[in-house]
Amino acid sequence: MEDTDPLPLSALQHYLFCPRQCALIHVERQWAENRLTAEGRVLHERVDLGGKSTPRGVRTVRSMPLRCHRLGIGGVADVVELRGPGRQPYPVEYKRGKPKSHRADEVQLCAQALCLEEMFGATIPEGALFYGESRRRTAVAFDPDLRALTERVAEAARAMISSGVTPPPDHAPRKCGQCSLADLCQPKRLSRPPAVADWLLRQLQAE
Repeated sequence: MEDTDPLPLSALQHYLFCPRQCALIHVERQWAENRLTAEGRVLHERVDLGGKSTPRGVRTVRSMPLRCHRLGIGGVADVVELRGPGRQPYPVEYKRGKPKSHRADEVQLCAQALCLEEMFGATIPEGALFYGESRRRTAVAFDPDLRALTERVAEAARAMISSGVTPPPDHAPRKCGQCSLADLCQPKRLSRPPAVADWLLRQLQAE
């Protein structure tokens, strides 16, 4: 598919974490920073500078622009290592914190791999997530299930953003407590209709 305005790769991560967060960022263009996002920004400062290096015989390209016309997605990879004599791409995404229980980070990384496969005409079986808290890489295999999930999320995120409609909040204390947009989103208050709204709904139902 051709698209002059590709869906940002980060939107897939945002959508799988929380569709409402995705809409606030990519539809309403809202943003706020907290300690967690500030730590993530500092972690990315080095790779966001761009440039190339060749440690241990591996060519490392930082801040590589990516695009997949088939899925209409695009963005920038933190790091792409070009390995071996064939220069096989190996994407590495930097994240603060530690590995998550959900697959949002894996989907974002897999989306990078799908872009690289189209760009290089190669099959990429694996990439890695580097977490700032553990200071270690977690290898991610791009198996059929993850690839299918990534394509479904890309389609769903694109449909939601194209609709221009922000989903209602779904208050989840642990997840919402980590979100920098919590004050803008107001999930706890808005997930429970005010008393006036309840009264109006009862009146309409009675009629």
